[in-house]
Formats: sequence, structure tokens, C-alpha cells
Amino acid sequence: MIELLLEAERALSFGRVDRAEEIYRQVAESDPRNSIAVVGLARVALERADDLGAYLLARRALMIDGENDAARRLAARLEEVLATRGEPVEDPLPRNVPAPTPPPEAQRDDETAATDEPARPEGGRRSLIDRLRRR
Repeated sequence: MIELLLEAERALSFGRVDRAEEIYRQVAESDPRNSIAVVGLARVALERADDLGAYLLARRALMIDGENDAARRLAARLEEVLATRGEPVEDPLPRNVPAPTPPPEAQRDDETAATDEPARPEGGRRSLIDRLRRR
């Protein structure tokens, strides 16, 4: 699998988006728990200017592996981009799936968290990232 992922990465870096997608899809289909391949598919979607598709794929990768930092960063950045453009995204995680645990340096004690709650956008909805952090 690693060789295929490296080949897909090379293809993507040389602008061979179709070839990269083909390889990432092959890996994802043969190993549905491979979050790296799913992040690769998200990057392919980004190359094709499909921000929402890339976001959903990044979230799918996080559902597979909540520790995948590339998926976490990609999902967070794309949520910001979509929100800036006024394209709200629904939380694709089922309610019974626990959110990824933030790294220890990002965790705060309950006292601190209670005193500096971020302002909510109009309508009282928190962003997806805020909801995931507060579960």
C-alpha cells in the first residue's frame, strides 16, 4: 500500500490529478480504513476546486482516524473557507461517533473553558469545530 500511496503523491505533485485519483481510490477501496488515501482523495478534490467535496472527504478521513492531523487541518481550513463564502456545512458525523480528542496542549481545564466561551454567530449556532471541541 505504501508504494501505491507514494506513487499517488508523486502523480499529484506532477499535476497528474486523474492518475492520483485512480490510485488513491484503488487504495481506499481495497482498504476502507486507510485515512491517508481518503485525505489524498480530498486533495484531488481541492485540485479540482471542489471545496465541499474535499471537506467531506477530510471529515470522512477523521471518522476513520481521529488522530490524522492532515485530515484535521484540512477539514478545519475548508470549514473556514466555506463559512467565509457563506456556505454552511452540516456536521457529517453521526451523533454517536465521538469527536477526535484534541492534543493535550490544546485541552483546557473546565474552568478556563467556561470563562472564555467564543461568541456564537447569529442564530446561536456554533461552528462545527467549536461543536466538536465542546462535545
